[in-house]
Amino acid sequence: MRAITVRDRDAGVGGLTVTDMPYPRAAENDVIVRVHAAGFTPGELDWPGTWSDRPGRDRTPSIPGHELSGAVVELGYGTTGLTVGQRVFGPTDWARNGSLAEYTAVEARNLAPLAADIDHTVAAHLTTGQTILIHGAAGGVGSIAVQLAREVGARVIGTGRADDRDVALGLGAQIFLDLDADDLQHVGEVDVVFDVIGGDILKRSTELVRPGGTLVTIAMPPTVQPKDGRAIFFVVEPDRARLTDLAQRLRAGRLNPIVGAVRPLSETASAFARHRRTPGKTIIQVADEQGAQHS
Repeated sequence: MRAITVRDRDAGVGGLTVTDMPYPRAAENDVIVRVHAAGFTPGELDWPGTWSDRPGRDRTPSIPGHELSGAVVELGYGTTGLTVGQRVFGPTDWARNGSLAEYTAVEARNLAPLAADIDHTVAAHLTTGQTILIHGAAGGVGSIAVQLAREVGARVIGTGRADDRDVALGLGAQIFLDLDADDLQHVGEVDVVFDVIGGDILKRSTELVRPGGTLVTIAMPPTVQPKDGRAIFFVVEPDRARLTDLAQRLRAGRLNPIVGAVRPLSETASAFARHRRTPGKTIIQVADEQGAQHS
């Protein structure tokens, strides 16, 4: 099967290659998924799990990408809750081969059923009155956070680049700050900071959390704590019930995932390039659904 693989950690994006890899084996409680669309997290080439398994053993050549939408083609021993032919979406394990391949093995508990009227390229993007500051409010993760926060009645302040303003405000942010031109300190105190950027932005944001508030970051483990508050490094965990809830919100029109670009598997390396910046989530289309049904 075709897959994107990496072998040399020092090679960076240049080391991403299209490779012929063996068809995956379904372990106990696994399913094999024919991948239609895959998402990835920028920077995952720097994660230890991309290069080694849980005991720390080298597992190269490894397949990156850990968000998928597709169809179940095989069940492992003891697998329940899903059936062959069923459309599904969800995350793969961080320390196993991922979704940038024609087929991948995934624990069944990681996946949720995908309704027939939800497009695979949208589903691959899915894996509460307080004031919340959301960095990267027009990005793949930040845009979802804005919508969920607004739905529960939070006052949302979004940040990003100047070109992101209309998208962020359109999603429900009441205030938008341009990180290149506006002073972050003008935000004042907030109950929650949600950070997807890290670095200096994360450090400066700790000063904005009011006593008893929380800073949540998915970018990096926080090295500083808000005064009289807490800082949390959040790593996504598979949760079928929450995935199903997101799918229901999408069908009801209460959630609008921003798909930034859809690229073929052969262009994965350029999609990973750090200089490339598009609003929303970049999706890798591995297979066309209609074509896959006849393969």
